[in-house]
Amino acid sequence: MAMPADSRDYAGMAHDNRSRLHWLDVARTAALCGMIAFHFVRDMEMFEFMPPGTTLGGFWAVFARLVAGSFLLLSGVSFVLAHGDGLRLKAWAKRIAVIAGAAVLVSLVTRLVMPHAWIQFGILHAIAAASLLGVILLRAPALVTAAAASAVLGLSFVLGRSLDLPSWMVWTGLGAAVPPSLDYIPLVPWLALFLIGMALAQAVDPARLEPRWKTPPPLALTLPGQHSLLIYLVHQPILIAILAAFSWVLR
Repeated sequence: MAMPADSRDYAGMAHDNRSRLHWLDVARTAALCGMIAFHFVRDMEMFEFMPPGTTLGGFWAVFARLVAGSFLLLSGVSFVLAHGDGLRLKAWAKRIAVIAGAAVLVSLVTRLVMPHAWIQFGILHAIAAASLLGVILLRAPALVTAAAASAVLGLSFVLGRSLDLPSWMVWTGLGAAVPPSLDYIPLVPWLALFLIGMALAQAVDPARLEPRWKTPPPLALTLPGQHSLLIYLVHQPILIAILAAFSWVLR
């Protein structure tokens, strides 16, 4: 589980406090809080402070999917906001390079630390891939993008996890063999949520959804959402260090 890619600015405006959509930053912050809460519970499980399997079913399994889905949907909205007036090729390529690089880093670290459940294609990988594919529909009408999202969902219902595919195609989500992984977000069906976010932003200008704030929301609600990638990369080492120290004290 991870975070949405931040858009560099919104609707082609200069990147300053006036151009940001506070509701989107607040939404990202809420999703980050959900992600951190889930990972904290999973880490508690890993340090045996909670029963094994706590996060594998029931409330926490549903919660994890809701949080991951919200990140992808917000990423789709942000993608249209950042490039809706025309693809900013340099910024787009740079952003994908950063996200893809972070995804590779996560894969390498988890392969070293937890080789039995390393992240082959997690949410960072999915966001990078969705941002590549999203360019095709960037200038499409909202209904066309929504239809593409429906097609991805239909493909999931018809063929999802049913094909005999080689392990290197784990990213598709169509293979019958599902690898054990700390984070597995294949393009089918998760790409659909990114496309739904795009379709929503194409149908309704997200700037029109900005509440008439009497005063801007406090930084505690907006700042984390402006730095979601950084928070994603550092929060787990911090949580694990805290729990490791706590576990050592209790010995």
